[in-house]
Amino acid sequence: MVRDPHRAVSPDGTAGHAASRRARGLTRTVIAWLATPLPPPPDQLRRGPWRDGAFTSDRRSTALTARLGVLLGLAFAVCFATGLLSHLIQHPPGWFWWPSRPVRLYQVTQGVHVATGLACVPLLGAKLWSVYPRLFTWPPARTPVHAAERASIGILVAAALFQLVSGVLNIALWYAPMPFIFTAGHYWVGWLAIGGLLIHVAVHLPVTRTALLPQSAGTAVPARREVLTAVGAAAGLITLFTVGQTLRPLAPLAVLTPRRPGTGPQGLPVNRTAADADVLDTARDPAYRLVVTGPNSTHHLSVADLAALTQHTVALPIACVEGWSATAGWTGVRVSDLIALTGADPRTSEVEVVSLEQHGAYRTSELTPPHTADPNTLLALRLNGEILDPDHGYPVRLIAPNRPGVLQTKWVGSITVRELP
Repeated sequence: MVRDPHRAVSPDGTAGHAASRRARGLTRTVIAWLATPLPPPPDQLRRGPWRDGAFTSDRRSTALTARLGVLLGLAFAVCFATGLLSHLIQHPPGWFWWPSRPVRLYQVTQGVHVATGLACVPLLGAKLWSVYPRLFTWPPARTPVHAAERASIGILVAAALFQLVSGVLNIALWYAPMPFIFTAGHYWVGWLAIGGLLIHVAVHLPVTRTALLPQSAGTAVPARREVLTAVGAAAGLITLFTVGQTLRPLAPLAVLTPRRPGTGPQGLPVNRTAADADVLDTARDPAYRLVVTGPNSTHHLSVADLAALTQHTVALPIACVEGWSATAGWTGVRVSDLIALTGADPRTSEVEVVSLEQHGAYRTSELTPPHTADPNTLLALRLNGEILDPDHGYPVRLIAPNRPGVLQTKWVGSITVRELP
């Protein structure tokens, strides 16, 4: 019989069985190696936090750690989900769709994102305190598997701390300590943190389930309750003193936020001023014209031309990614009317909005259906009945429902209308 060189096994299957045996043998060898005890470090190194009896607090317990872990996991999951949503809105992939109604949905989701992120600060601190002694178990690594598990916990802790620290710095608009683009770093490390968290939960689920069972009364229970009460109070106070940046009735209590609703030009906060954007001269130039380009025509409209078009007033919030939001009355021209002016259909068109600002990650933004056809989507000329302040986008700015503030382009210089296929 002539052997087919393309066959993976011999006709009687001998080669295939041999390969299978080799694979099983290799697997057993790897498993045995992973479980092989590592040589213990010299006892002379067992000093400081590694020595016996270094930690004696009766407030720590497996039950406390489990409860803190559940609270932290829930807060982190909500924070991750709302943060991912914000990222998708700002950098939408082809499959993503975001509605224009309800008009305050993003205001709520981003407010929840920042609130849960801040609540994670005391929760993570308490969780790390509760497991701190375990970081100094002896020997530090018993087997290769144990060493890998400890390394994964280190990555999870580092990622969680990175997310919280960078998030707080972003809220404060203090980017000097971050030698990277915040949005990119926060997004990718967020995936690392949530992946590490899922693995950590899967590995420790049996221990956590046992620890959450009702415990008999004992000396550790009151101590554990004191810690949980203190951590809950800290998280509650942080939320109370920051959530007012989203919930207007609690605005007087928002003492921990860098920007408070109701403050700023025309009673509305700003993150980036006209001077920062270097647009004061071009925005005030009498020769300013808004260039509206469509599939069938191009129009050059002065501020007077825009004011002569039919004006509409809507009440919409500016909802910033830093968590603050404020509602105001905006008056201007509907974007759908400008699209129709070019001969296109607002229901099947997308619009590129370009700022007079020459630099910046958000100098352009895209409007797609249903925002293009929504009657609340305006190029605004006035804020609360007054001509726009330069810091709020004079001569004209975009305001659309249910969008992040960074996409509400200020100092609009041109819009380009494209009909969708």
